[in-house]
Amino acid sequence: MSKPSPIRSGSRAGSLLWPAIGLVALLAGNLVFSPGFFHLEIRDGHVYGTLIDILNQGTRVMLLSLGMTLVIATGGVDLSVGSVMAVAGAVAASMVVRGSAPFGVVIAASLAVSALAGLLNGCLVVYARIQPIVATLILMVAGRGAAMLVADGQILTFEHPGFVFLGNGHFLGMPFTLTLAALALGATAWATRRTALGLFLESIGDNERAARFCGVETSRVKLFVYAFSGVCAGLAGLVAASNIKAADSSRAGEMLELDAILAVVVGGTTLTGGRFSLIGSMLGALIIQTLTTTLYNWGLPPAVAPVPKAIVILSVCLMQSPQFRERLSFARPQPKGSA
Repeated sequence: MSKPSPIRSGSRAGSLLWPAIGLVALLAGNLVFSPGFFHLEIRDGHVYGTLIDILNQGTRVMLLSLGMTLVIATGGVDLSVGSVMAVAGAVAASMVVRGSAPFGVVIAASLAVSALAGLLNGCLVVYARIQPIVATLILMVAGRGAAMLVADGQILTFEHPGFVFLGNGHFLGMPFTLTLAALALGATAWATRRTALGLFLESIGDNERAARFCGVETSRVKLFVYAFSGVCAGLAGLVAASNIKAADSSRAGEMLELDAILAVVVGGTTLTGGRFSLIGSMLGALIIQTLTTTLYNWGLPPAVAPVPKAIVILSVCLMQSPQFRERLSFARPQPKGSA
């Protein structure tokens, strides 16, 4: 029997160690250099503070990373999530501004359009046999143009109470966006760990051909995960539009697809597919948002902030690699007298 590789033999808990250490290190740095970072206050029954802002602002990447995790687990990638966010926000805002439908219908329509966008990606990957990075790049470009068409090239503003509550409301004293993220995480975790879906995803990512021979409907699973990624992106787009009370099709979700991919990778899911960690992706999203907030609090210009951000994320990814840690241990000087 062949010896299992160190990557596959590691526990799920072990895969969360380095992201957790990275997040704790960031928080510890802020404790030293930013004394007010951990300050919390309660006003009108709501909790406010930098930590709450990080959780609130990080919700968009959290939602994106849920769908991205499942896509990457199958060996794919979705570069279109930022544009799908823009489409969902534009559809919802245009319907709200026109007052043509109840708010529940607005939400359903936006998420349905987002699911169709994701399904289009899946069809290009499954039936047209286009590489995922190319297939989703097509919608990444075309989707933003479609959002501009829906919004007539304008920034649509609104004051709809229900829509505004989605990104600015509070539930039990905390931002309502955290409730959305928790519900999405819980539903996704249940579907992937309490049903056969998780096993199907990992088997496709490990060896799609073998999974097909074992009876796994690989095409249907792939179509589902891309559609699900679209729904997650649509929900993130609704939150983003609600947060600023406007749908800005040219800027909504811009570059967030890269943050979502980074969150998944930092969380311990490899881009080659296979084993994945939803909790790890959530930790990765928090690391990215905490790092972004930290750099801005320290006065770094937005144009310069990506450089240290990339260095920290690269460090976490390297420390997650068993091969890198093995080479690092070999590079350490051996004590005298050792064999």
